[in-house]
Amino acid sequence: MQINFNEIEAKELVNFKGGEKSVFMQAFSDENNKVAMLRFPAGASIGLHRHEGTSETIFVLEGTGEMLEDDGSLVPLKPGDVSYCPEGCQHSLRNPGENELVVFAVIPEVLAR
Repeated sequence: MQINFNEIEAKELVNFKGGEKSVFMQAFSDENNKVAMLRFPAGASIGLHRHEGTSETIFVLEGTGEMLEDDGSLVPLKPGDVSYCPEGCQHSLRNPGENELVVFAVIPEVLAR
């Protein structure tokens, strides 16, 4: 199955999960997974949140980011890096750079059942 994010309207998420500024998300969901492309303008973030009943895998496509992980560590991210947040753990993501941060995320819906 092909998913063309160029054909999916971006939704503006203002202060998403308590984060700063707006993040723009294009997403596709079915009964098994949610896949999303997220764009973070400079200074934008997703706030600290816990994954209950699911996990999340994030792949950095463009720009640089910082992931606050469950253990409190702040991990720098660059294109090609993957961040995995297991079920039951928490994380947040922000763009500290001047250029846009673009990531691809996969959240399995099957764990939430």
